[in-house]
Amino acid sequence: MRTYGQDETLVRAVDGVDLEIPAGQTLAVTGPSGCGKSTLLQLLGGLDRPTEGEVWLGGQRVDRLSERALARLRRRAVGFVFQAYHLMPELSAAQNVELPALLAGASPRSARERAEDLLARVGLAERTRHQPAELSGGQRQRVAIARALVNEPLVVLADEPTGNLDSAATLEILRLFDELRAAGQTLVMVTHDERVAATADRVVSLRDGMLADDIRIDPRLDGVGGGTGFGVLLGWDG
Repeated sequence: MRTYGQDETLVRAVDGVDLEIPAGQTLAVTGPSGCGKSTLLQLLGGLDRPTEGEVWLGGQRVDRLSERALARLRRRAVGFVFQAYHLMPELSAAQNVELPALLAGASPRSARERAEDLLARVGLAERTRHQPAELSGGQRQRVAIARALVNEPLVVLADEPTGNLDSAATLEILRLFDELRAAGQTLVMVTHDERVAATADRVVSLRDGMLADDIRIDPRLDGVGGGTGFGVLLGWDG
């Protein structure tokens, strides 16, 4: 559970949600604006802490970690893809992808090789030295996805990853997500876009912070995934 305020101003942003995401599963989180989707994603990625309940990632309880330990875990185990990209404007595409690897302790050479490999995988081998302002929206989002993958995270969390993109760029991102799904990457996507949700193995819907629907599109991935154990677990004991 995640609440804000108190008494008359109390807001239950996420209310009594119990959710287990097996490793290798692609999960889409849908629902109307203000229903708690982004808050849920922040809880799963350790960007916020629950008011009540527990959050586990890869077998480790996240909500009890110190800020320093939580930052280390996020760098190692979580890749974030934001709707607004959040790329460093003064850095090239390659440098934006390298940065999380360098912060996690990789050598400059290793970080550069990993960045170039990932940018090639997302179709940007010829754009590695371009700054974000020189890239289209779809290309910037592909840089953001490459950056999210650079530390080989347990889970990638994407918040409205196609929200600012036109139809052509959206199709580019959907193809890339389909490749990640086929490769067994654990992926959680908050989205209003039915096309994005349709690429998932499972779709959950939130209403007023509560879990309204939980639909398994691919029943073969119920409880199992491309890895071992669960990817992310949000539990509430109330």
